[in-house]
Amino acid sequence: MLKLFVTWGGSLMVFLLLDMVWLGVVARDFYHSRLAGVIDMAVNWPVALLFYAVHVIGVMVFVTVPAVQGGSGVGCLLLRGALYGLFTYATYDLTNLATVRGWPAGLAVVDIAWGMLLNTAVALAGFWILRST
Repeated sequence: MLKLFVTWGGSLMVFLLLDMVWLGVVARDFYHSRLAGVIDMAVNWPVALLFYAVHVIGVMVFVTVPAVQGGSGVGCLLLRGALYGLFTYATYDLTNLATVRGWPAGLAVVDIAWGMLLNTAVALAGFWILRST
């Protein structure tokens, strides 16, 4: 159980670091320019942190732990990490496209691609942590 908690904590730190750099530095202007009139740009941090904590559990349950237990290898882990990112981020972005007036389609494409990359990186970090603890 301790191994899983350590893996979750390490994976969570990777997720937070990468997403904060992406949202706060790399793509900040991209998101702000497209969403300024659509949503409140102030972050509700307790809810955001709850999302990150729960999402990383999902990465572990559906990608990281099965890859370590099944011995499927890094290639399969990378594919499953990307697919998990695709499914979860597409759920968010496509729902917003369907229900939020003015949600930009181009933003949805970029956000889904980011989700795929981010979840792949988090799954890989978790894989290394779990195998080394």
